[in-house]
Amino acid sequence: MYHAHSQSHVQTGNDLAAAAASMNLHSPAAALSPAASTTSYASPPPTSPYPTSEPDVDNSISVSTAFHPNAHPHLPPPDTLLSSDAVLFYVHSPTLLRACPALFTSSSSYSILPLSTPLSHPQWRNTLITLHAPAAEVNIIIHTLYGSSPAAYSPSFETLANAIDRMPEWGIIPSTHITPSTPLYALLLSLAPLHPLDLYGLAAYHGLHNLAVATSSHLLSYSLPSITDTQAERLGAIYLKKLLLLHLERGVALKKILLKPPHPHPSSKKCGFGEQNRLTRAWALASAYLAWEAGPGESGLSIYV
Repeated sequence: MYHAHSQSHVQTGNDLAAAAASMNLHSPAAALSPAASTTSYASPPPTSPYPTSEPDVDNSISVSTAFHPNAHPHLPPPDTLLSSDAVLFYVHSPTLLRACPALFTSSSSYSILPLSTPLSHPQWRNTLITLHAPAAEVNIIIHTLYGSSPAAYSPSFETLANAIDRMPEWGIIPSTHITPSTPLYALLLSLAPLHPLDLYGLAAYHGLHNLAVATSSHLLSYSLPSITDTQAERLGAIYLKKLLLLHLERGVALKKILLKPPHPHPSSKKCGFGEQNRLTRAWALASAYLAWEAGPGESGLSIYV
């Protein structure tokens, strides 16, 4: 499910780079005008960040609908990234480097195959940079660096998790870019009801403490014995212990509240000491049953009913 190893390198002299150069893809007019070249572009589905090429059309190239040559006309000419499934992304290195100065460079201990020179070097302005990652994941990472949300493309949780797992390999520290104020944090948190343990594990693995805390409320009814060894390894010792203590301490707190009988009050005509003693015994029986049966995910409404 998760990519443990991924690579990024410059593919020079290959057929695709030569084709891109010959078709002048760095020119917005040439890339988007059918009259300018023999390259054709298929119309993308509304939920896809990149178009799907028609299988019966020759010499077609897919370009990201979010990061195409004219996506940011007020910025300098973009650089070109190519995903492993042959989708072109036109991005601006100053924007990427402001968000992550260590992107693709050897200065980051997380990079596997860094660029020979920083991304800001002029040599990358006319070079096709090939990334060993599918377009769906590249789209999420670039959106994160631009500070925008990929939610419009409805990425699956698995795709989001794979993209975040890939970030450190490119010199991107997830905890720096996934905070409560960021769009990606909001998108991940919206999936907590559907993937609570997997999201908690993702947050634990990358040190996203705020996201782990927010997700933990969806794990109160989760059966801890069902956690597999692989999931436990993903959680790590610290966050697995936090989850265990969350369940244990909520159960203890609930028992402490329930088992304490109502405080007696001065005797009156309607409620004397005898009535209060009977109420205390009834309370003890009912609270003992609730304390035995209730779990850490018990709601106030279920106790009331």
